[in-house]
Order: sequence, then structure tokens, then C-alpha cells
Amino acid sequence: MAPAPAVVETTTLTHNPALREPVSANTIYKEVYIGGPKAFSKDAELKGTGKQPPAKYPNYLPVWDAEKKYAPLQPFTHYEHGKDADPSFPNLLAGAQIVDLTANIGAEVRGVQLSKLTQKGKDELALLVAQKKVVAFRDQDLADLPIQEALDFGGYFGRHHIHPTSGAPAGYPEIHLVHRGADDTTARDFYQDRTNSITWHSDVTYENQPPGTTFLYLLDGPAAGGDTLFANQAEAYRRLSPEFKKRLHGLTAIHSAHEQANNSQSRGGVVRREPVTSVHPIVRTHPATGEKALFVNPQFTRRIVGFKKEESDYLLNFLYDHIAKGQDFQTRVKWAPGTVVVWDNRVTAHSAILDWDDGQRRHLARITPQAERPYETPFEE
Repeated sequence: MAPAPAVVETTTLTHNPALREPVSANTIYKEVYIGGPKAFSKDAELKGTGKQPPAKYPNYLPVWDAEKKYAPLQPFTHYEHGKDADPSFPNLLAGAQIVDLTANIGAEVRGVQLSKLTQKGKDELALLVAQKKVVAFRDQDLADLPIQEALDFGGYFGRHHIHPTSGAPAGYPEIHLVHRGADDTTARDFYQDRTNSITWHSDVTYENQPPGTTFLYLLDGPAAGGDTLFANQAEAYRRLSPEFKKRLHGLTAIHSAHEQANNSQSRGGVVRREPVTSVHPIVRTHPATGEKALFVNPQFTRRIVGFKKEESDYLLNFLYDHIAKGQDFQTRVKWAPGTVVVWDNRVTAHSAILDWDDGQRRHLARITPQAERPYETPFEE
């Protein structure tokens, strides 16, 4: 079934200086938590240091291929497999143990091997994650597979996104790496000027077709610390009053990649694709569940179209504050070896937590299938 038509058409906008809204001086940019090429020591990662062991997965160590440039992303037709799923999940959860993390967001599953799922099991995975918003699967083998096999698994859920600025394993630009190397203690410097590290965002929402079902798996991590927070953006929308929800419908906002590109360049990183600016609805509809969810985040959303700056800032800051303070629609996922966390990027926001400063390595890999162009369906009382 095709998605319902949008109330307001979304558009990709590029190279328009008027739409390059600056980030507030008070905004923490999330990429500060990734070491980057200047901080990367291949020798320390391969051999270890006096305090830290070698990387467990050297095949996943990042490279930054500055000489490679990528053409602009082209539109594609996304197929939402969650619409084909059996809602009783017989092919996914038969014999599995599932425990809810909270009453309205998050679950933990044991007894399922994602890499062995049938097509029907993958369809059910897409629906389960859309419903639960984020699911932590324990005791997984995804990190131990050849990288191409992991990508083949993830590619069922959409076209792979190639990140324009992040490090990736050599030869596999479709893998986005989150890497803070051995003996990196810059968190101590960070907290000289900051009181916390929380940076709520949904991934790469500046793209015309941002990600949907997203996979992040642990390669190396500190013994304690480095958890990830998730917020249920659909529940955040439901908490608003009917009149306020009605006012949000029809509004669109600008999402920008320019700041991420500038940040990468300033840290000695790469920009493989010309940064873009897209316009998306502030409230989007999920194609499998029909749920409406807020779709704004302080990392990439810059301005509400048609509003003056002060008006836009006032409304967006309320929404950011609403999401950030909503501990009753948030959860916290603790990482452990063999963990694969799957979330639906269309209906969640998340934040890494920078709470360890003893130099333990944190190394994760993300598979990021793109989804449909965000759309909203008409307002319903």
C-alpha cells in the first residue's frame, strides 16, 4: 500500500545559503564524542597500549578516505517490510525471551539470532522495532560475520546510507563507525566547559530519505559507561494537547548537513558528499503502524519554514525541551559484548552518554538502511 500523500510536500534543497542556519553557541555537536582521524592511532589500536588491549575487531578499524567523493544521493522507492509482518511474530520470537525495558519504549530479547532470520522473520523484526521503538538483542554474531554478510543482512531493510563524514572499515563505506580509541581521555577536557554530554538527535535527518530500521552493534566498549538513551517520539507527540498537535500539522522544518560537514573539516576529517539541506514535516507518519511522531532534533533541525527566527526558536526549543525532559517516554540501553541494538529512526531520538574518562576504547558499527521520504497524514482529533 502506498504511503498516504503528505499534507505538505517535502523538498530537498542544496547550496542555498539562506537555509544554512547556524548552530547555537550552546549546542553540543554530537561528533565531538568520536575520536576522528587526528586522534586515531593505528599502532595503539592494533597493538594496544600499556593500559589498553588491542582492538578486538581490527577489520572494523576506521579509515578516512579523503580522496573518495560521492555523488549526491538519488531518490529511490523504499519498501516497508513491516507492513508484511505477522503481528504475533511467530518467525521472530518463537522460543525467545522478550522483556520490556519500560512501559512504552524499549525491549530486550534473548534466544534469537538476527543473522539467521528468514524473510518473514525480518519482516516481523521491522514491525517489532517500529512498535517497541528500540530493541536490544543479546548474544548476537553480527560482529563476527564477514562485513559483507552483515551488510547483506541489513540491506533487506532499505538502501544502505553511506555517511559523508564518518570513518568506515576499509572497503566498506556503508558501515558507519563510532570509535573512540585506546587511551583517549578527552572527556576530562570536555567537562572543563560542560556539565553534561546529552545530544538528542535522530540520525542524518538532513537526508531527503532519512534512515528507518537501524542497527548498531558493539565491537569494543568500556566495562561500564557509554550507554545510549532513547526517546519515543511518537509518545512525545501523543502527550501534546489536541490543539497544540493541530497547530504542528502542516508545519515543515529545515534540516541541515552543513554544520556536520564543517565540524568534520575542522577536526581534520573528510566530507565525501556535498552537504545538503532538506525540508521535512514536523510531524511524520510511520508507514507500518500509522503512528504520528515528532520529527525534529537539535542536531540537524534549523528552522521552521515560514516562521521568523524568534518564532521558530521558541517553538522548536519547546519541542526539544519536551523530548529531553520526557524521562517517562525514554529508556537507557546498556551495552554488552554480543549486543545488537535495533531502533526505528523515524520515531525515536537518541543520545550517546560520555561518562567514562579512563581511556577504555568504545567501538561500534552502524548499518543504516534509508527509508521513505517523511510524510504526514491529515490531523485527526
